[in-house]
Parts: sequence; C-alpha cells; structure tokens
Amino acid sequence: MPGISLIELVAKELGLTAPDVPLYKRLKSAIEAAIRSNAVKAGAVLPGERVLAESLSLSRVTVRKALALLEEEGLLNRRHGFKTEVGSRVEKSMSTLTSFSEDIRARGMVAGCVWISKHISRPSPTEMMALGLSANANVIRMKRVRTADGAPIAVETSTVPTRFLPSPDLVWDSLYEALAARGFMPQRAIQRMRSRAATSEDARHLHCEVGAPLLMTERRCFLPDEQIVEYCETRYKGDVYDFVFELQR
Repeated sequence: MPGISLIELVAKELGLTAPDVPLYKRLKSAIEAAIRSNAVKAGAVLPGERVLAESLSLSRVTVRKALALLEEEGLLNRRHGFKTEVGSRVEKSMSTLTSFSEDIRARGMVAGCVWISKHISRPSPTEMMALGLSANANVIRMKRVRTADGAPIAVETSTVPTRFLPSPDLVWDSLYEALAARGFMPQRAIQRMRSRAATSEDARHLHCEVGAPLLMTERRCFLPDEQIVEYCETRYKGDVYDFVFELQR
C-alpha cells in the first residue's frame, strides 16, 4: 500500500478514538486497526517516523512511542536501515474450531503446505491413547510443514483412523475438506498447549535456530456423535503465532 493511503487511513482512525486517551496510544490503536483489517499487508513497509509525524501533525516522540508498542506486540518489525515492516504474526482464536488454512486466509495471506510424509501405519502409544484405538488398528499419519505466503509457520502431524479416511491419497491441501467430503467433519476439539525448544529437525523445517522457542499444541477432534476423528500435534514458530483467548466471568 502506498504511504499516503496508509496515512489517510490512520488519520481517519485517529479521528474516531477517544480524545482523553494519550495521543501515542491513539496512534498505536489507529495503526493497529489498519493492520488487523488487512488494509496493510504483512511485509509492507511503513512510512518513516518523520513522514508519519509531519503528515499527521504529530511529534516524532509520539510516533516513536506508538511504533515501539506495536513492535513489542509483534505487529511491526524494525529492519536494518530503520525500515519498519508490518509483522507476519498470525492470530489463532482458541474459542472456535478452525483449520490452519482458515486462520491464514483470515489474515489475508495464502496458506500452503510442504508434505514431509503421508502413509498408513499402526498407531503409536500416544496415538492409541488419544484416539482410543487398539495396537492392531490402522491410521493415516500425515506430517507436513504449514506455510503462509510461502514462509514456514508450523510443523503439523495429523493422525486419523482409516475407518474415517481409508487412503492418504484422499488428502491434498486440506485434511478437513477431505473429511468433510466423507461426512466426517470435526465439530469440537479439546486442545492442550505448551512450550518446547526446537529440535534439529524442527529447525530444518521451520528455518529457525535449534533451541528456538516453539508453541506446541495437541488436539483431539470429535464428531457430533463423540467419536474421535483426529489427533493432531502442531509445533508453531513462537515468533509468528499468537493464541488469543476470550475470557468471561
């Protein structure tokens, strides 16, 4: 987006914010609104501090404080040469059951995957417990790197009993589309989340350092009749993925 379009949008948002809020926080909210509405895409370069300050009739101190807050929250990245880019963090709501592809498309990016393996196998002890299967059952185990605009975001391993999905060849880009086509679309899920350090294999797939922080989720997905249709372990790059919780008393 050209700088002038962004400035016009931010100026409009500034006019809608409460005047009793500190000006740098109002500016932060205005730029954040432009980013979250996808009016400004990930990787876009923002105008410099001086241009923003002069165009919006603000002090450079105000602009600098607003940009610092946005950088702390991962919405902006400062690059060499003092360029400021819109970050590529992805928000994942924990209140709704959505696929990776749906999350990425909602952020205005193109979802993709790179297959690592996809085959029929016996379940591991962890998969037996998660899916309620015996040791002689068959499962489809699918491991892939999930990408956003071509950049690796997560490593995902999904396991589905063959009674729901008889062949790995039925899955292309979307597992949920394959399950929906057979009448087995998950309706709810139970998910655990914890942190872990990237292994050498994680680092190779995610283009990060060994030991880099990852967010790992383990999810069991259920059909309307409470059958467990999928067990999924996903390792997300901690610097690009945010999990959002809505809490009510």
